[in-house]
Amino acid sequence: QVQLEESGGGLVQAGGSLRLSCAGSGGTLSTYAMGWFRRAPGKEHEFVGAISWRGSTNYADSVKGRFTISRDNAKNTVYLQMSSLKPEDTAVYYCAAGRSYYCTKRYDYEHWGQGTQVTVSS
Repeated sequence: QVQLEESGGGLVQAGGSLRLSCAGSGGTLSTYAMGWFRRAPGKEHEFVGAISWRGSTNYADSVKGRFTISRDNAKNTVYLQMSSLKPEDTAVYYCAAGRSYYCTKRYDYEHWGQGTQVTVSS
């Protein structure tokens, strides 16, 4: 059973950057597409982006050009580099393992981490 753990969240000023990590254990992430989602207070989970096992990426329009997803299969870790952060990026960020990086719905991802809080101050 693959387990995922996010880290790297915190408080940052608008315009700043953060890098989130998602470490896998109990199995290899290399055969999964890895997605990032976020959930802001009072809102549903929102797809942020995903990366295929080969490194192809897919991003939500709201983060395109500001966020970058990468993966290091040797370290069994996926990253979300966030730049030019805005207050509306404030949310709990989750990584998830699924079958296709084109999938943008929660139910397409079978393994989830517990999330890490990102707060962007104005």
